[in-house]
Amino acid sequence: MNFLRSFFASVLGTLTAIGFAFAILLFIFSATASLLNAPSANRPLKSSSILSLDLKLPLVERPPVFDEIQQFLGIDEEVIALPDVLSAIRTASTDPNVEGIRLRSDFVTAGWSQAHSIRKALKKFKSAGKFIYAYGDFFTQKGYFVASVADSIFLNPAGAFEFKGLASEVLYYKDFQDTYGFKMEVVRHGKYKSAVEPFLENEMSAENEYQISSLLNDLWSTVREEVSSDRGFTEEALDALINDNTPSLPEEALEAKLVDGLYYEDTFDEKIKLRLEMDLEDELKLVSQNRVNASNASYDSAIKDRIGVVFANGPILYGEGTESIIAQGVFVETLEDFAQDDWIKAVVLRINSPGGSALISELLWRAIEKVKESKPVIVSIGNTAASGGYYIASGADAIFADPMSITGSIGVFATLPNATDFLEDIGIQAQTVETHPNALGYSPYQPLTLAFKKQLEKGIEKTYTQFKQRVEQGRSLDPEVVENLAQGRVWTGKQALELGLVDRLGGLEDAIAEAAVRAGIETYNTLEYPKFEESLESMLKGISPSIELQNPIENCIPKDILLSFKNFKTKTPSPYIQTLMPFELKIH
Repeated sequence: MNFLRSFFASVLGTLTAIGFAFAILLFIFSATASLLNAPSANRPLKSSSILSLDLKLPLVERPPVFDEIQQFLGIDEEVIALPDVLSAIRTASTDPNVEGIRLRSDFVTAGWSQAHSIRKALKKFKSAGKFIYAYGDFFTQKGYFVASVADSIFLNPAGAFEFKGLASEVLYYKDFQDTYGFKMEVVRHGKYKSAVEPFLENEMSAENEYQISSLLNDLWSTVREEVSSDRGFTEEALDALINDNTPSLPEEALEAKLVDGLYYEDTFDEKIKLRLEMDLEDELKLVSQNRVNASNASYDSAIKDRIGVVFANGPILYGEGTESIIAQGVFVETLEDFAQDDWIKAVVLRINSPGGSALISELLWRAIEKVKESKPVIVSIGNTAASGGYYIASGADAIFADPMSITGSIGVFATLPNATDFLEDIGIQAQTVETHPNALGYSPYQPLTLAFKKQLEKGIEKTYTQFKQRVEQGRSLDPEVVENLAQGRVWTGKQALELGLVDRLGGLEDAIAEAAVRAGIETYNTLEYPKFEESLESMLKGISPSIELQNPIENCIPKDILLSFKNFKTKTPSPYIQTLMPFELKIH
């Protein structure tokens, strides 16, 4: 017995010692990583420097919240953040040591609004008397849109070129549902025409086609206007060029004067050297965006006034919230803290969301209203702030949108996956025992009952009315006007300005400047929120091998339907009533 007691005590002591040593090791790693990753602020750049701006990496709305240990171990995700890109361009435009920008925008993963924000920043850089040379092994349409602001554009002679106009493709599932028995039960407001149409029809309705056509044409008007202006075309000539013979080969792009030369990348660098009047044997002084940003301190500890910038990205769901999911947990807590923080003088909410849960949208709207009692709240719309995304924006003191943002979609619906017919086909029957007639409520394995459907319709009608009231109150619009703007229709930022759904056209920096004016402050620090706690488990997740087994039948089910079924398997409350864009709008 004494032996066993001594043995287990020894084992426990050893494990405790190992755990303690591991904790100390992590602390040392973290401290070392913090020192190594700390930016060297106010370290001036060398004369005749060139900002090397590469936009091929995935672009995100917010600078990644990496743990120092992740960065030290090299397991952080390779992405670039829009605020960092814009900051580097702005800093370089005012730094006398930066002569120009070497731009690579072959394949831009940003949304159209983000791409437009970068293009506007580049345009302002040129207005400071500096040059931009752009190069691509190939150019996608969005990449070319960004590059078209450059003084000169060069393309790899063996590359490819895309500039073809805009298109959107929507998949329709009615025949699939009828054939295989997987279907979506749809409950919607009576006048809500285009919502969830792909689950009800085999083809696009005239109303939906008109809506999407109007959106695409308005987006294209911005692309056409800016490209034609910077490339020396008339807008009519640019459209005619695409209509008559859409250029796709490098030679065709050169002949059409959409690019200025066909060269390999080493020759492209020689062009920059000639612009700088350098010897061709000398090396270019290329500096990264991080290096440019490090040359200018972004935070001044002597300044106490602050503007809190809250990044709200992704669908609106029930839960705690993450960098890619908007939820009531951390977001409401952050807004509540802002309301009590005397150093936070104003709040800017950067929204990039297609919407989601109506309940969570209302909770976030309420939290914003409480903040407004003590300080201004300004919204900046990114690529999308539609339906629930617009719901939480509607009460702000001012709303900024890019001309190419997508917003609106004021409407409510519910879609519930149902596999009744499929189960019958394969011989599975669902049986129910209830204490009361409607105790079961909703089940994906049985048809919707009339009683449950009526309950859902009442909830949808109430939420739709409430959504419109939020817009009427926040935007000071008449109920008739809001009803005409609602019914699920989406608008570009430019259209939204004309209709009174937003106040100004501009980006995040414009929204921050407006927040400062409304708060009555001239000098301030900007701080990014929410703050997320990183656990050791989540940190190591990136280097842990994982095997995901997929049921082969999932390959046969359309993604939209499959995701709905998976969502209803989660343990979180099922948000039947949605303020969500009616379908995923992909613009090519």
